[in-house]
This record gives sequence, C-alpha cells and structure tokens, in this order.
Amino acid sequence: MLTLLVGGARSGKSDLAVRMGERHTGGVTFVATAQRFDDDMSARISRHRSERPTWPTVEAPVELRRALADIADDELVIIDCLTLWVSNMMLDEWADAAVAEYSAATADAAASRSGPTVVVTNEVGLGIHPANELGRRFRDLLGRVNSQWAAAADRSLFLIAGRALLVHDPWELLS
Repeated sequence: MLTLLVGGARSGKSDLAVRMGERHTGGVTFVATAQRFDDDMSARISRHRSERPTWPTVEAPVELRRALADIADDELVIIDCLTLWVSNMMLDEWADAAVAEYSAATADAAASRSGPTVVVTNEVGLGIHPANELGRRFRDLLGRVNSQWAAAADRSLFLIAGRALLVHDPWELLS
C-alpha cells in the first residue's frame, strides 16, 4: 500500500505520516531526504527528529530507490520528503529527464513493496508564480514527480490545515 500525502508547508503532512507510523503494528523505518546545508536546516532536522519516535532513520538525500531496497519488506516506510529529494537532485545537477526517470522507477519500487509506504511531498503549484527560471523549473519538475507518485499510489491525500481530502484520478470521476 503506497500512500501519498501532499499539501502546502505546515499543512500536517509529516504529522499525519508519523501518526500513521505510530498506529502501525509492525516495524517502522523513517527515510529522510533533508541535508544539513546550514544552521537553519540542522535545527529543522533536529526538531523533526525530536517530534517522532526513535525509529530507525535512513538518510537518503538522493539514492531513495536504493534505500527502499535495503529496508525489510514488512516494515512501514515513511519517506519525508519528495520536495527536498527533487531539490537535492537539482543541486547535484541532474537533468530533468533523469530526475523524472529515476522518480518513476522509485515510485514503482515503493508501490511494489509488500509493506506499506507513506510518502510526504509539497504542492508548490498553488502559490505565486516563481520569479526566476530556477524556481519555475523546480515547481514544474516537482509537479511532474508528484504526478508520478500519485499515479503509482494506492491512495493520495491532500492535506490542508491538518485535514485531508482524498485525491481521485479524474478519469475515475469522469467515467
């Protein structure tokens, strides 16, 4: 079961993912994509760690597919988050096509696990149009990655103010 949690910043995505992990009766592994680039990110990472149980944490800023392959299939996996994962690949100068290809393969790997996987990502397309080319590229690329993961997911939830809306494939509603 692959569950995608998508929403804006501070919408409750990570909190819900942690609560899902706490309710899981088996083991939980947390996969973090954040990198300690500066003092602010170090503080954010420390705060996030203190807000969740002491589950094993795998740091996978880019090699997410490899990290998934190394986790027992019966564990619940929480991936937090695709937003930073995409930005990490951009910082490593991946071409957009390579990001999309790796993302599709990784989403398929997550969906094919026998254990549940919960994935957190931001929706960045609802805000102000980015003022520069890099911002527009990031918004567009993350939008494509989010679409890939939503297509692979068994269920997708859109989080707003700690509340969730079920996101449907539009063709299911139009049929």
